[in-house]
Amino acid sequence: MLAVTLVPTLRSLIQQRGDTAALQDRVAQQQQSVADLTRQAALWKDPAYIELQARERLKFVRVGDRAYTVVDASPSEASAAAAERPAVAAPLANDSAPWYGKVWQSVQIADRPTAGVTATR
Repeated sequence: MLAVTLVPTLRSLIQQRGDTAALQDRVAQQQQSVADLTRQAALWKDPAYIELQARERLKFVRVGDRAYTVVDASPSEASAAAAERPAVAAPLANDSAPWYGKVWQSVQIADRPTAGVTATR
């Protein structure tokens, strides 16, 4: 009789302790997140940081400054791999079809990625 009474009580106690530990971990993670966001908010109050972000992210410049953007100065492996892929030239939709027929034909053509593939090697 004692076991029947104590087992459910102990089981619920263990489960509650596990839940408490999980909630404490979650609270600690949220406190860390709040601390990170507070630091980030403090950074955004600094005018120098705002100017730096505007220059880097938005490419803003001051009046009189010149901005230069280098486009693909050195070819990377990704662009070299893209150059080796075959060109896809899908067939054109039927010109005599109505507009909705052309739209449906374009959907069907787009669904076939190898339509009109020309191997260049």
